[in-house]
Amino acid sequence: MDQTDKKTRVVVIGVGAVGSTTAYTLLLRERMTELVLIDHNKQKAVGDALDMNHGIPFTGKTKVWAGDYEDCAEADIVIIAAGAAQKQGESRLDLLKKNVMIFDSIIENVIKYNHHGILLIASNPVDIMSYFSWKKSGFPKNRIIGSGTLLDSSRFKYLIGEKMNVDPRSIHAKIIGEHGDSEVPVWSLANFAGMPLTLSDEDKKQIFENTRDAAYQIIQAKGSTYYAIALALDRICTAILRDESAVLNVSTYIEDYQGVSDVYIGVPCIVDQSGIREVVPITLTEEEQQNFKFSAQKMKEQIEKINAELEKK
Repeated sequence: MDQTDKKTRVVVIGVGAVGSTTAYTLLLRERMTELVLIDHNKQKAVGDALDMNHGIPFTGKTKVWAGDYEDCAEADIVIIAAGAAQKQGESRLDLLKKNVMIFDSIIENVIKYNHHGILLIASNPVDIMSYFSWKKSGFPKNRIIGSGTLLDSSRFKYLIGEKMNVDPRSIHAKIIGEHGDSEVPVWSLANFAGMPLTLSDEDKKQIFENTRDAAYQIIQAKGSTYYAIALALDRICTAILRDESAVLNVSTYIEDYQGVSDVYIGVPCIVDQSGIREVVPITLTEEEQQNFKFSAQKMKEQIEKINAELEKK
């Protein structure tokens, strides 16, 4: 167990493909002492909890159960993976209208019982859902974290490593901006061993396109993505529970960052037990900065749509 004698509780809301895979990943890696599964389909949560408990003799001593919102009261982290799934041919932004209504109820129920934990948002479009969660919850911005471009950056490093025949863990590269179609590759800072990447413009174009379109490719092949995002969420939880001060490309609220304010978007952040301890400033080329601003503007436009929807209620 990663913890000492301290009880740690993680709640996963929504045990569809992403939520259940994330819960299982956390269980296998023994990240917490208590794992709670919540879903509108209570029987699904009960079944997942029972299935996981049958594997406890092979892992560690983690208490797993299907719970209710009351169980959020003692949670260190509440992961929200609920919502409509992204369908083939559907962009993440197409999910906006459906998921904002689902989140309205979820956040309201969570904050009835929890005022101290960290909300980790996984549902798409994740940047917008993170912003909405921040507004709805009234939590300080450092305690609302979106998975952001952490997965995109992992895909980016994997593809670069494949092309260069270098372990992707030794590649230092990041994707910033929207977790979606307008995301921005930061080629100017990408390196391994401090050395610039030896890639042609055509290689870079192909690598970025495959990074950006990865979810669509996976959805077309098998219906949904869940393994890699579960590992990304596990990484964020680990940074929080271990108080690591790890630099991760997650979605957070930014103010005057690269000329952008009042939006949740993927940028490098220092993550520790407080949540987002600090947003890390980086130097971008003029083109990268303009692309980042364009990505943020897309998010702002969608946020305006959220506000318009809420005003109609």
